[in-house]
Amino acid sequence: MPILPFMFLFAALFSGAAIAYFVGGASILAFITLDKARYLAALPQRAMSQLDLFAFLAMPLFILTGELMNRGGVTEALIRFSMSIMGRFKGGLGHVNILTSVFFAGISGSATADAAALGNTLVPTMEKQGYSREYATAITAASSIIGPIIPPSIILIFYGALLNTSVVALFAAGVVPGLLLAAVLMVVNGVIAHRENHPGGDKADIPPFFQSLFTALPALSLPVIILSGVLFGWMTPAEAAGVACIAALLVGAIYRRLSFKDIHEACTRTVVLSGAVFILLVAIATFGYLTSLEHLPQKLASLIAGLGLGPIEYMLVLNLILLLAGMIMDVKAAVALLGPLLIPPAIAMGVDPVHMGILVGFNLTVGLLTPPLGGVLLILTTVVDIGYWRLVRATLPFLVVELILLGALIFIPEISLALPRYLGLLG
Repeated sequence: MPILPFMFLFAALFSGAAIAYFVGGASILAFITLDKARYLAALPQRAMSQLDLFAFLAMPLFILTGELMNRGGVTEALIRFSMSIMGRFKGGLGHVNILTSVFFAGISGSATADAAALGNTLVPTMEKQGYSREYATAITAASSIIGPIIPPSIILIFYGALLNTSVVALFAAGVVPGLLLAAVLMVVNGVIAHRENHPGGDKADIPPFFQSLFTALPALSLPVIILSGVLFGWMTPAEAAGVACIAALLVGAIYRRLSFKDIHEACTRTVVLSGAVFILLVAIATFGYLTSLEHLPQKLASLIAGLGLGPIEYMLVLNLILLLAGMIMDVKAAVALLGPLLIPPAIAMGVDPVHMGILVGFNLTVGLLTPPLGGVLLILTTVVDIGYWRLVRATLPFLVVELILLGALIFIPEISLALPRYLGLLG
Protein backbone atom coordinates (compact mmCIF):
# COMPACT_ATOMS: atom_id res chain seq x y z
CA MET A 1 0.00 0.00 0.00
CA PRO A 2 1.39 3.50 -0.81
CA ILE A 3 2.93 5.11 2.22
CA LEU A 4 1.95 8.72 1.39
CA PRO A 5 -1.49 8.68 3.06
CA PHE A 6 -0.03 7.23 6.26
CA MET A 7 2.78 9.79 6.31
CA PHE A 8 0.10 12.44 5.95
CA LEU A 9 -1.90 10.94 8.84
CA PHE A 10 1.15 10.55 11.10
CA ALA A 11 2.19 14.18 10.53
CA ALA A 12 -1.39 15.36 11.10
CA LEU A 13 -1.59 13.66 14.50
CA PHE A 14 0.90 16.21 15.87
CA SER A 15 -0.68 19.26 14.21
CA GLY A 16 -3.28 19.87 16.91
CA ALA A 17 -6.27 19.82 14.54
CA ALA A 18 -9.27 17.49 14.89
CA ILE A 19 -8.18 13.94 14.16
CA ALA A 20 -11.44 13.09 12.37
CA TYR A 21 -10.59 15.36 9.44
CA PHE A 22 -7.15 13.88 9.01
CA VAL A 23 -8.22 10.26 9.35
CA GLY A 24 -10.94 10.87 6.78
CA GLY A 25 -8.63 12.89 4.54
CA ALA A 26 -5.84 10.32 4.67
CA SER A 27 -8.34 7.54 3.89
CA ILE A 28 -9.77 9.39 0.88
CA LEU A 29 -6.23 10.09 -0.34
CA ALA A 30 -5.46 6.38 0.01
CA PHE A 31 -8.54 5.46 -2.06
CA ILE A 32 -7.27 7.72 -4.85
CA THR A 33 -3.62 6.62 -4.77
CA LEU A 34 -4.69 2.94 -4.75
CA ASP A 35 -6.92 3.52 -7.78
CA LYS A 36 -10.02 2.61 -5.80
CA ALA A 37 -11.85 5.93 -6.09
CA ARG A 38 -14.79 4.15 -7.75
CA TYR A 39 -15.60 2.50 -4.42
CA LEU A 40 -16.24 5.88 -2.82
CA ALA A 41 -19.72 5.87 -4.35
CA ALA A 42 -20.73 3.29 -1.74
CA LEU A 43 -19.09 5.16 1.15
CA PRO A 44 -22.19 7.07 2.40
CA GLN A 45 -24.18 3.85 2.69
CA ARG A 46 -21.26 2.11 4.36
CA ALA A 47 -20.78 4.93 6.87
CA MET A 48 -24.48 5.15 7.75
CA SER A 49 -24.67 1.39 8.31
CA GLN A 50 -21.92 1.71 10.94
CA LEU A 51 -23.60 4.67 12.64
CA ASP A 52 -27.04 3.06 12.72
CA LEU A 53 -26.38 1.01 15.84
CA PHE A 54 -28.68 0.91 18.86
CA ALA A 55 -25.72 0.94 21.27
CA PHE A 56 -24.69 4.40 20.07
CA LEU A 57 -28.01 5.83 21.26
CA ALA A 58 -26.86 5.52 24.86
CA MET A 59 -23.72 7.59 24.30
CA PRO A 60 -25.21 11.12 23.92
CA LEU A 61 -27.70 10.39 26.70
CA PHE A 62 -24.94 9.44 29.15
CA ILE A 63 -22.98 12.53 28.08
CA LEU A 64 -26.06 14.65 28.83
CA THR A 65 -26.51 12.93 32.20
CA GLY A 66 -22.94 13.75 33.19
CA GLU A 67 -23.30 17.37 32.05
CA LEU A 68 -26.53 17.82 34.05
CA MET A 69 -25.09 16.21 37.18
CA ASN A 70 -21.88 18.25 37.06
CA ARG A 71 -23.96 21.44 36.91
CA GLY A 72 -26.55 20.33 39.46
CA GLY A 73 -24.64 20.58 42.73
CA VAL A 74 -23.60 16.94 42.85
CA THR A 75 -19.89 17.55 43.44
CA GLU A 76 -20.28 19.18 46.84
CA ALA A 77 -22.73 16.52 48.09
CA LEU A 78 -20.47 13.63 47.04
CA ILE A 79 -17.38 15.23 48.56
CA ARG A 80 -19.15 15.74 51.92
CA PHE A 81 -20.36 12.13 51.93
CA SER A 82 -16.88 10.84 51.05
CA MET A 83 -15.44 13.05 53.78
CA SER A 84 -17.81 11.54 56.35
CA ILE A 85 -16.44 8.06 55.51
CA MET A 86 -12.73 8.56 54.88
CA GLY A 87 -11.89 11.96 56.33
CA ARG A 88 -10.89 10.66 59.77
CA PHE A 89 -7.92 8.61 58.45
CA LYS A 90 -4.31 9.65 57.92
CA GLY A 91 -4.15 11.31 54.51
CA GLY A 92 -7.94 11.33 54.66
CA LEU A 93 -8.52 13.95 51.98
CA GLY A 94 -6.53 11.84 49.52
CA HIS A 95 -8.88 8.93 50.24
CA VAL A 96 -11.84 11.33 49.88
CA ASN A 97 -10.51 12.34 46.46
CA ILE A 98 -10.36 8.72 45.31
CA LEU A 99 -13.75 7.76 46.77
CA THR A 100 -15.40 10.82 45.19
CA SER A 101 -13.97 9.73 41.83
CA VAL A 102 -15.61 6.31 42.33
CA PHE A 103 -18.98 7.97 42.90
CA PHE A 104 -18.42 10.30 39.95
CA ALA A 105 -17.54 7.32 37.76
CA GLY A 106 -21.11 6.07 38.11
CA ILE A 107 -22.38 9.39 36.81
CA SER A 108 -20.19 10.85 34.08
CA GLY A 109 -17.99 7.99 32.79
CA SER A 110 -15.41 10.57 31.70
CA ALA A 111 -11.91 10.99 33.12
CA THR A 112 -11.50 14.55 31.86
CA ALA A 113 -14.87 15.68 33.28
CA ASP A 114 -14.06 14.17 36.69
CA ALA A 115 -10.58 15.73 36.69
CA ALA A 116 -11.92 19.18 35.86
CA ALA A 117 -14.72 19.01 38.46
CA LEU A 118 -12.53 17.74 41.32
CA GLY A 119 -9.59 19.92 40.33
CA ASN A 120 -11.75 22.98 40.92
CA THR A 121 -13.03 21.82 44.31
CA LEU A 122 -10.87 19.27 46.10
CA VAL A 123 -7.40 20.54 45.18
CA PRO A 124 -7.88 23.95 46.89
CA THR A 125 -9.40 22.18 49.91
CA MET A 126 -6.43 19.81 50.17
CA GLU A 127 -3.99 22.73 49.91
CA LYS A 128 -5.70 24.50 52.81
CA GLN A 129 -5.32 21.33 54.91
CA GLY A 130 -1.55 21.19 54.34
CA TYR A 131 -1.13 19.05 51.20
CA SER A 132 1.20 20.30 48.48
CA ARG A 133 -0.46 21.47 45.30
CA GLU A 134 1.55 18.91 43.31
CA TYR A 135 0.35 15.98 45.41
CA ALA A 136 -3.28 17.14 45.54
CA THR A 137 -3.36 17.54 41.76
CA ALA A 138 -1.51 14.25 41.15
CA ILE A 139 -3.97 12.17 43.17
CA THR A 140 -6.86 13.95 41.42
CA ALA A 141 -5.35 13.03 38.06
CA ALA A 142 -4.67 9.42 39.06
CA SER A 143 -8.15 8.82 40.48
CA SER A 144 -9.96 10.47 37.56
CA ILE A 145 -9.25 7.51 35.27
CA ILE A 146 -11.57 5.38 37.42
CA GLY A 147 -14.39 7.16 35.55
CA PRO A 148 -14.08 5.37 32.19
CA ILE A 149 -13.73 1.94 33.84
CA ILE A 150 -16.71 1.79 36.23
CA PRO A 151 -19.98 1.93 34.27
CA PRO A 152 -21.52 3.82 32.65
CA SER A 153 -18.48 4.26 30.41
CA ILE A 154 -18.52 6.09 27.09
CA ILE A 155 -15.40 4.19 26.03
CA LEU A 156 -17.00 0.80 26.69
CA ILE A 157 -20.13 1.79 24.76
CA PHE A 158 -17.88 2.89 21.92
CA TYR A 159 -15.91 -0.35 22.00
CA GLY A 160 -19.02 -2.53 22.23
CA ALA A 161 -20.64 -0.92 19.20
CA LEU A 162 -17.50 -1.03 17.07
CA LEU A 163 -16.45 -4.57 17.99
CA ASN A 164 -19.98 -6.04 18.19
CA THR A 165 -19.59 -6.88 21.88
CA SER A 166 -22.30 -6.81 24.55
CA VAL A 167 -22.27 -3.42 26.27
CA VAL A 168 -24.05 -4.97 29.27
CA ALA A 169 -21.26 -7.54 29.69
CA LEU A 170 -18.65 -4.79 29.33
CA PHE A 171 -20.38 -2.73 32.02
CA ALA A 172 -20.36 -5.72 34.37
CA ALA A 173 -16.71 -6.45 33.57
CA GLY A 174 -15.67 -2.90 34.47
CA VAL A 175 -16.97 -2.96 38.05
CA VAL A 176 -14.26 -5.08 39.73
CA PRO A 177 -11.25 -3.54 37.89
CA GLY A 178 -12.56 -0.05 38.67
CA LEU A 179 -12.98 -0.80 42.38
CA LEU A 180 -9.62 -2.57 42.43
CA LEU A 181 -8.01 0.51 40.90
CA ALA A 182 -9.55 2.66 43.65
CA ALA A 183 -8.24 0.23 46.30
CA VAL A 184 -4.63 0.25 45.06
CA LEU A 185 -4.65 4.05 44.79
CA MET A 186 -5.83 4.24 48.41
CA VAL A 187 -2.98 1.95 49.45
CA VAL A 188 -0.44 4.20 47.70
CA ASN A 189 -2.04 7.29 49.23
CA GLY A 190 -1.88 5.71 52.69
CA VAL A 191 1.81 4.83 52.31
CA ILE A 192 2.71 8.32 51.09
CA ALA A 193 0.55 9.93 53.79
CA HIS A 194 2.52 8.19 56.55
CA ARG A 195 5.86 8.85 54.86
CA GLU A 196 5.15 12.54 54.22
CA ASN A 197 3.15 13.01 57.43
CA HIS A 198 0.02 14.19 55.64
CA PRO A 199 -2.70 15.53 57.95
CA GLY A 200 -5.41 13.29 59.32
CA GLY A 201 -9.00 14.37 59.59
CA ASP A 202 -9.89 16.87 62.29
CA LYS A 203 -13.17 15.78 63.87
CA ALA A 204 -14.45 19.33 63.51
CA ASP A 205 -13.99 19.06 59.73
CA ILE A 206 -15.77 15.72 59.32
CA PRO A 207 -19.48 16.10 58.48
CA PRO A 208 -22.00 13.85 60.26
CA PHE A 209 -22.36 10.58 58.37
CA PHE A 210 -26.14 10.25 58.26
CA GLN A 211 -26.70 13.90 57.43
CA SER A 212 -24.21 13.79 54.54
CA LEU A 213 -25.64 10.46 53.38
CA PHE A 214 -29.15 11.90 53.32
CA THR A 215 -27.90 14.90 51.32
CA ALA A 216 -25.99 12.69 48.87
CA LEU A 217 -28.72 10.08 48.38
CA PRO A 218 -30.23 11.74 45.27
CA ALA A 219 -26.79 11.77 43.61
CA LEU A 220 -25.94 8.25 44.78
CA SER A 221 -29.22 6.92 43.39
CA LEU A 222 -28.07 7.52 39.82
CA PRO A 223 -25.32 4.84 39.65
CA VAL A 224 -27.72 2.43 41.37
CA ILE A 225 -30.39 3.10 38.73
CA ILE A 226 -27.94 2.60 35.88
CA LEU A 227 -26.13 -0.48 37.24
CA SER A 228 -29.14 -2.35 38.55
CA GLY A 229 -31.22 -1.62 35.49
CA VAL A 230 -28.54 -2.71 33.02
CA LEU A 231 -26.89 -5.61 34.86
CA PHE A 232 -30.13 -7.29 35.92
CA GLY A 233 -31.76 -6.92 32.52
CA TRP A 234 -34.50 -4.47 33.49
CA MET A 235 -33.30 -1.92 30.93
CA THR A 236 -31.04 -1.74 27.91
CA PRO A 237 -28.08 0.69 28.20
CA ALA A 238 -29.97 3.19 26.04
CA GLU A 239 -33.08 2.96 28.22
CA ALA A 240 -30.97 3.28 31.37
CA ALA A 241 -29.34 6.38 29.89
CA GLY A 242 -32.77 7.91 29.23
CA VAL A 243 -33.91 7.18 32.78
CA ALA A 244 -30.62 8.59 34.08
CA CYS A 245 -31.23 11.87 32.22
CA ILE A 246 -34.62 12.25 33.90
CA ALA A 247 -33.07 11.35 37.26
CA ALA A 248 -30.32 13.95 36.71
CA LEU A 249 -32.97 16.63 36.16
CA LEU A 250 -34.76 15.58 39.35
CA VAL A 251 -31.49 15.60 41.33
CA GLY A 252 -30.74 19.11 40.07
CA ALA A 253 -34.24 20.21 41.14
CA ILE A 254 -33.75 18.65 44.60
CA TYR A 255 -30.42 20.46 45.10
CA ARG A 256 -31.90 23.65 43.60
CA ARG A 257 -28.71 24.25 41.67
CA LEU A 258 -29.87 23.48 38.12
CA SER A 259 -31.27 26.49 36.27
CA PHE A 260 -32.75 26.65 32.78
CA LYS A 261 -29.49 28.24 31.66
CA ASP A 262 -27.57 25.23 33.03
CA ILE A 263 -29.89 22.82 31.21
CA HIS A 264 -29.44 24.77 27.96
CA GLU A 265 -25.64 24.75 28.37
CA ALA A 266 -25.67 21.02 29.16
CA CYS A 267 -27.72 20.26 26.05
CA THR A 268 -25.49 22.47 23.90
CA ARG A 269 -22.37 20.81 25.24
CA THR A 270 -23.88 17.37 24.62
CA VAL A 271 -24.71 18.24 21.00
CA VAL A 272 -21.16 19.51 20.42
CA LEU A 273 -19.52 16.45 21.98
CA SER A 274 -21.87 14.00 20.26
CA GLY A 275 -21.34 15.70 16.92
CA ALA A 276 -17.58 15.44 17.33
CA VAL A 277 -17.89 11.73 18.15
CA PHE A 278 -20.08 10.94 15.15
CA ILE A 279 -17.86 12.90 12.77
CA LEU A 280 -15.01 10.76 14.03
CA LEU A 281 -17.09 7.63 13.45
CA VAL A 282 -17.68 8.62 9.82
CA ALA A 283 -13.94 9.12 9.33
CA ILE A 284 -13.22 5.75 10.95
CA ALA A 285 -15.87 4.09 8.78
CA THR A 286 -14.01 5.44 5.75
CA PHE A 287 -10.76 4.00 7.03
CA GLY A 288 -12.46 0.70 7.90
CA TYR A 289 -13.91 0.45 4.40
CA LEU A 290 -10.41 0.87 2.95
CA THR A 291 -8.89 -1.75 5.26
CA SER A 292 -11.58 -4.26 4.28
CA LEU A 293 -10.96 -3.65 0.58
CA GLU A 294 -7.22 -4.10 1.12
CA HIS A 295 -7.75 -7.12 3.46
CA LEU A 296 -5.57 -5.51 6.10
CA PRO A 297 -6.97 -7.51 9.07
CA GLN A 298 -6.23 -10.77 7.25
CA LYS A 299 -2.74 -9.58 6.32
CA LEU A 300 -2.10 -8.56 9.92
CA ALA A 301 -3.25 -11.97 11.14
CA SER A 302 -0.89 -13.64 8.67
CA LEU A 303 1.97 -11.43 9.84
CA ILE A 304 1.31 -12.36 13.47
CA ALA A 305 1.20 -16.03 12.56
CA GLY A 306 4.47 -15.65 10.68
CA LEU A 307 6.14 -14.05 13.68
CA GLY A 308 5.00 -16.94 15.85
CA LEU A 309 3.39 -14.72 18.48
CA GLY A 310 1.18 -16.51 20.95
CA PRO A 311 -1.80 -14.92 22.74
CA ILE A 312 0.26 -13.56 25.66
CA GLU A 313 3.03 -12.19 23.44
CA TYR A 314 0.54 -10.54 21.10
CA MET A 315 -1.41 -9.10 24.05
CA LEU A 316 1.77 -7.53 25.43
CA VAL A 317 2.63 -6.01 22.04
CA LEU A 318 -0.97 -4.83 21.57
CA ASN A 319 -1.09 -3.20 24.99
CA LEU A 320 2.21 -1.43 24.34
CA ILE A 321 0.78 -0.03 21.09
CA LEU A 322 -2.39 1.09 22.88
CA LEU A 323 -0.39 2.69 25.68
CA LEU A 324 1.65 4.67 23.15
CA ALA A 325 -1.54 5.65 21.31
CA GLY A 326 -3.14 6.82 24.54
CA MET A 327 -0.22 9.19 25.14
CA ILE A 328 -0.87 11.21 21.99
CA MET A 329 -4.43 10.48 20.80
CA ASP A 330 -7.95 11.09 22.00
CA VAL A 331 -9.19 7.91 23.69
CA LYS A 332 -12.28 7.45 21.51
CA ALA A 333 -10.22 8.11 18.38
CA ALA A 334 -7.68 5.49 19.44
CA VAL A 335 -10.42 2.90 20.09
CA ALA A 336 -12.09 3.60 16.76
CA LEU A 337 -8.89 3.70 14.72
CA LEU A 338 -6.94 0.81 16.23
CA GLY A 339 -9.67 -1.43 17.64
CA PRO A 340 -11.16 -2.90 14.44
CA LEU A 341 -7.67 -3.45 13.05
CA LEU A 342 -5.70 -4.85 16.01
CA ILE A 343 -8.27 -6.54 18.24
CA PRO A 344 -9.78 -9.19 15.89
CA PRO A 345 -6.45 -11.11 15.74
CA ALA A 346 -6.41 -11.26 19.56
CA ILE A 347 -9.99 -12.53 19.63
CA ALA A 348 -9.06 -15.11 16.96
CA MET A 349 -6.34 -16.35 19.34
CA GLY A 350 -8.97 -17.01 22.01
CA VAL A 351 -8.90 -13.75 24.00
CA ASP A 352 -12.38 -12.95 25.29
CA PRO A 353 -13.72 -9.78 23.58
CA VAL A 354 -15.18 -8.54 26.88
CA HIS A 355 -11.82 -8.94 28.63
CA MET A 356 -10.19 -7.21 25.68
CA GLY A 357 -12.61 -4.29 26.01
CA ILE A 358 -11.63 -3.71 29.64
CA LEU A 359 -7.94 -3.85 28.74
CA VAL A 360 -8.43 -1.37 25.91
CA GLY A 361 -10.37 1.05 28.12
CA PHE A 362 -7.96 0.74 31.05
CA ASN A 363 -4.87 1.01 28.89
CA LEU A 364 -5.94 4.07 26.92
CA THR A 365 -7.10 5.94 30.01
CA VAL A 366 -3.73 5.28 31.67
CA GLY A 367 -2.33 7.07 28.62
CA LEU A 368 -4.19 10.19 29.82
CA LEU A 369 -1.62 10.36 32.65
CA THR A 370 1.42 9.77 30.45
CA PRO A 371 3.67 12.33 28.72
CA PRO A 372 4.24 13.74 26.14
CA LEU A 373 0.60 14.87 26.12
CA GLY A 374 -1.63 13.16 28.69
CA GLY A 375 -5.10 14.69 28.36
CA VAL A 376 -5.92 14.68 32.09
CA LEU A 377 -2.54 16.24 32.94
CA LEU A 378 -3.08 19.03 30.42
CA ILE A 379 -6.55 19.81 31.80
CA LEU A 380 -5.36 19.91 35.40
CA THR A 381 -2.35 22.11 34.64
CA THR A 382 -4.85 24.65 33.31
CA VAL A 383 -7.50 24.23 36.01
CA VAL A 384 -5.08 24.19 38.96
CA ASP A 385 -2.33 26.41 37.49
CA ILE A 386 0.60 24.07 38.03
CA GLY A 387 3.65 23.29 35.90
CA TYR A 388 3.18 20.32 33.57
CA TRP A 389 6.42 18.49 34.39
CA ARG A 390 6.01 19.11 38.13
CA LEU A 391 2.65 17.38 37.88
CA VAL A 392 4.12 14.52 35.82
CA ARG A 393 6.76 13.91 38.49
CA ALA A 394 4.17 13.92 41.29
CA THR A 395 1.93 11.50 39.38
CA LEU A 396 4.66 8.86 38.83
CA PRO A 397 3.98 6.69 41.95
CA PHE A 398 0.32 6.37 41.01
CA LEU A 399 1.14 5.72 37.36
CA VAL A 400 3.49 2.87 38.32
CA VAL A 401 0.83 1.02 40.35
CA GLU A 402 -1.73 1.55 37.59
CA LEU A 403 0.64 -0.06 35.09
CA ILE A 404 1.18 -2.96 37.51
CA LEU A 405 -2.60 -3.38 37.77
CA LEU A 406 -2.84 -3.33 33.98
CA GLY A 407 -0.33 -6.19 33.88
CA ALA A 408 -2.43 -8.12 36.40
CA LEU A 409 -5.52 -7.61 34.22
CA ILE A 410 -3.64 -8.94 31.19
CA PHE A 411 -2.45 -12.11 32.91
CA ILE A 412 -5.54 -12.75 35.09
CA PRO A 413 -8.63 -12.35 32.85
CA GLU A 414 -10.97 -13.51 35.65
CA ILE A 415 -10.51 -10.16 37.40
CA SER A 416 -12.72 -8.62 34.74
CA LEU A 417 -14.68 -11.70 33.63
CA ALA A 418 -15.80 -13.10 37.00
CA LEU A 419 -18.77 -10.77 37.51
CA PRO A 420 -20.21 -10.98 33.96
CA ARG A 421 -19.73 -14.77 34.09
CA TYR A 422 -21.58 -14.93 37.44
CA LEU A 423 -24.44 -12.84 35.98
CA GLY A 424 -24.65 -15.10 32.91
CA LEU A 425 -23.64 -12.35 30.48
CA LEU A 426 -20.87 -14.24 28.70
CA GLY A 427 -21.87 -16.38 25.75
